Amino acid sequence: MQDLLLARVGEAVWGWPMMALFLGTGIWYMLRLRGLPLRRLGQALRAIFRGGESADGISPYAALCTALAATIGTGNIVGVATALAAGGPGALLWMMVAALFGMATQYAEGYLAVRYRRRQGGKWLGGPFCYIEQGLGWRWLAVTFAVVGAAVGLLGVGTVAQVNSITTAVEGFFDPLKRSVAMTAGGNAVTWAAVIAGGLTVLFSAMVLLGGADRISRVCSLVVPLMSAVYVLCSVLILVRCRAQIPAALRLIAVSAFSPRAAAGAAGGLTMRRILRMGIGRGVFTNEAGLGSTPIAAACSSNEDPVRQGLVTMTGTFLDTIVICSLTGLCLVVTGAWCVPGLAGFRITEQAWRTALPWPAGLSSFLLLACLVFFAFSTIIGWNFYGEQCLRYLTGGSQRAQRLYRWCYLAALCTAPLLSVKAAWELADILNACMALPNLTALLLLWRQVVEGSRRPAGKT
Repeated sequence: MQDLLLARVGEAVWGWPMMALFLGTGIWYMLRLRGLPLRRLGQALRAIFRGGESADGISPYAALCTALAATIGTGNIVGVATALAAGGPGALLWMMVAALFGMATQYAEGYLAVRYRRRQGGKWLGGPFCYIEQGLGWRWLAVTFAVVGAAVGLLGVGTVAQVNSITTAVEGFFDPLKRSVAMTAGGNAVTWAAVIAGGLTVLFSAMVLLGGADRISRVCSLVVPLMSAVYVLCSVLILVRCRAQIPAALRLIAVSAFSPRAAAGAAGGLTMRRILRMGIGRGVFTNEAGLGSTPIAAACSSNEDPVRQGLVTMTGTFLDTIVICSLTGLCLVVTGAWCVPGLAGFRITEQAWRTALPWPAGLSSFLLLACLVFFAFSTIIGWNFYGEQCLRYLTGGSQRAQRLYRWCYLAALCTAPLLSVKAAWELADILNACMALPNLTALLLLWRQVVEGSRRPAGKT
């Protein structure tokens, strides 16, 4: 009943208007910027490792890692798998299309974040709530975004989906038959393996989160590159070993994107709307382009040039979706794991790793589990940072409110295993849409500032 209700709400929220809004915003900016995100992608990737123009704030690299920590998460493993299982291989193509134009959206978000940020308590504060209030003069919409943003951190992307994915994966590895049931909630049997995994996640999260924003950025700068490298290397190895199947996989992806019948292994009742929703919706979940979260981290950068920060910010979508998600999706198609009956979420990607990597299947499962845990953990701490920044805006920088939010955040982590995988992801999708609406509205209304300010070379004032 719980899953069915959330699924119906999710289908209603992620209708044609929402998908058109996300894609349309990216297309509009790509056209108005005359393809700037594509033309200057190389410059943007080089700018990641260069210092900003000021020693004030965290480095552009640390700001990007904080943003990537929140975006490179279970969406890259579980999200892509659920998208292909529910929407067929064609969903991967639409995920890439959304990400391509999403780079333009994230460029605009990074630009506006630095242009409209402000000082609070000696530290930078910025993001959609600032450019909505200062750029449009609509404080009511800025407050709406901040309230929803804090709620998304507590109940959506940051907690529920991540911890649920961790506990489900750990349970599947250590107790797949659910022999040691600890409790039953909402019709779901929760094993001791899931309880212990959830408890350890809360413990390690508390050790980082209670250290504040500086510790969060330091941890992200270390964990994100390491975990991404391991995952990418294993994915590339799968593709090398299955290289003979790549041409057929690419044809299937292309045909399935426009023909539901071509995705014979997908769930029954597949429609073009379902394919688009899985591709665009899961793409937004993974790279967060247009969601409004990434500019919150960008505003804390030491970069004083909005153009340069916009370029650095947009590389998050490129690395997260166009590189990592495409590798995941292609691995699932070449191995046929996407359409194996009886598999869902993490188990789909696990099937690809177990069958295609050159070492024992148990080791492959453990490596993927480790990647998932680190991916999810980094997303947990990244989204706590976003939620606290929203709260800083709402409360005028109250330290007491931020401390209370951290404890509420940790408490929310404890409830995640009680939801099913499907319910957790549907809830995250619904909250994503609610958060994106105010941000996309502001982006469409502030396009002139972005376009006119981007006509000069990055780094020139």
